[in-house]
Amino acid sequence: MKWSQLLKMVGREPFFHSSLLKSGPVSMIDLGRQLSRWVNAGSLVQIRRGLYAFSDEHGQARPHPFTLANQMKRGSYVSLQSALAYYHLIPEYVAQVTSITTGRPETVSNPLGDYIFKHVKKEFFFGFQTMEMVMGQSAFIARPEKALLDLVYLTAKIDLPNYLQELRLQNTDILKGDIVREFADRSGSPKLRRAVPLILSHLEDRQGQ
Repeated sequence: MKWSQLLKMVGREPFFHSSLLKSGPVSMIDLGRQLSRWVNAGSLVQIRRGLYAFSDEHGQARPHPFTLANQMKRGSYVSLQSALAYYHLIPEYVAQVTSITTGRPETVSNPLGDYIFKHVKKEFFFGFQTMEMVMGQSAFIARPEKALLDLVYLTAKIDLPNYLQELRLQNTDILKGDIVREFADRSGSPKLRRAVPLILSHLEDRQGQ
């Protein structure tokens, strides 16, 4: 495959799967070698096996980190501190993108960033929505209430009142108490059910400030 052919096929995409290039009598061995050469030359960035993006010099659309996280592990949604920062619920900038998955947990680092995937059971995999990150790029991201509950659920040995203080939650008016309670009940987690009164009390205190 020539570079001009690659650009014609996927040049306007923020990222692409090598499977998209399997048209016609293409040798996958030769295609893999060619992709590796373009990666080594700095024209492409390999995000993970079979997933590529164009370098800044050649790409016309930079991948959004959240959209990329969804693509790196199908059946995942962005949550925890990443989602809380996206909703401006915490003041800190969050460099890593953290997602929830029912698959195996893993941490992936590539030239475009660091990505953490946390495992939960299938019954806990809910409470997310599709959001447009930038034009033409959407991602599954936890609803604000679920992002907070995911964080509480996955934080071990938590002193919840102190932990909530340390989060320095802001803009808490977007957090709906009835949704917090509904999601905690739906999760079936005793830990979250116990946490609900403390979370709601903390939210009331923050909103009264």
